[in-house]
Amino acid sequence: MLLYFITCISFFLFLKPIVSLKPLPSWAGEVRLISPFFYKDLLVKFISKLFRNQFWISFSCPIPTPMSLVKKTLTSKVESVEDSQNMSVLDLPDLVLECILEKLPPAPLCQMASVCRSLRERCVSDHLWERHMKQKWGRVIGEAAYREWKWHVASKGNAETLRYGRQRSLMRLVSLHWPFSWMRTKVDTNNTGKESTYLPPDSLMRWYLALETGDFWFPAQVYNRENGHVGFMLSCYDAELSYDPQTDTFQARYPPHGRRAVAVEHGIPWERLRAPPIDTPPHDLHVSDCLHDLHPGDHVEIQWRRNKEFPYGWWYGIVGHLELCNGNESYCRCHSSDMVVLEFNQYTSDSRWRKTTISRKDHREEGNEADGFYGGIRKLKTEAEISLWKSLWPSETLD
Repeated sequence: MLLYFITCISFFLFLKPIVSLKPLPSWAGEVRLISPFFYKDLLVKFISKLFRNQFWISFSCPIPTPMSLVKKTLTSKVESVEDSQNMSVLDLPDLVLECILEKLPPAPLCQMASVCRSLRERCVSDHLWERHMKQKWGRVIGEAAYREWKWHVASKGNAETLRYGRQRSLMRLVSLHWPFSWMRTKVDTNNTGKESTYLPPDSLMRWYLALETGDFWFPAQVYNRENGHVGFMLSCYDAELSYDPQTDTFQARYPPHGRRAVAVEHGIPWERLRAPPIDTPPHDLHVSDCLHDLHPGDHVEIQWRRNKEFPYGWWYGIVGHLELCNGNESYCRCHSSDMVVLEFNQYTSDSRWRKTTISRKDHREEGNEADGFYGGIRKLKTEAEISLWKSLWPSETLD
């Protein structure tokens, strides 16, 4: 009892100075609200620590901490990365590797071909380059260009060029897309000085490189030749073309007209080019097979040349009505007549080039030295062709 009394007296003596202090600030109430959570967390940590120490004493082995688990995980990841660095793209399944190569543009595909022999054999395959040929060159490359390429490959004079010029063309193509420091030339390990890579001369990749670098001149047709000269408006002429990869345009060489020298035109955009729709040389008469199907309002192209020494050009026109027809569709019989009227509405109504008449039954080259000579006719059947001609329509009517 005496001991209890002494303890109480000591407690009150110790508490008195504290009670006499200033009142607690306003945030003291908030601390009281937070404190249960604080002491709860403190208690949980204390129990956990106590339990861990007891567990260590009982089994003499440490409990892994979160930091040790993180360290172990990072170590395993680093080991996985080191293992993956030893893998090669050739370790991929064939189907996966083919899918990757099919997605590559032409220039990266060329770089892949210079890595090793195995990748080269895959990257030069025609099935990979067929899509690139159609996507970029399909609109301007026709049967005539394909024959010209075959002759170019088979010609004996180009044998050395095809053998030693391949790498130059490939590097020129790649240099348009990457810095020079990225490019490498592969040499045989036996140090013979010859290139270890080999590209078949008649492969699609070789043809693509020849087109892309401008080394190969191919036949095609040009709308409104010679920069839209007034004498060639709404016409399309054959020419030899070479691509300029720096400007993404073409250079054209037109065949000579009589005594006139070869005409050269630069900076031709893609929109003014097309592959020849029919396989008829520019100096030959096209055999028309649509004369009996022509009706007023049909859109056509007709061959025309200034004189017998000139090559033909294709000119855009529309089938018109005969003079005795008033244009009423209910009474029009122009399609059953032996004569066909062709109108060229880019010229004024009083121009001698505005209208001409040809025979439907026995059509051959017709005309004279003053007005020129009209040749074969082809009917335009697609809206794309018609729209393209209309987009080239001159801003002013021609005389």
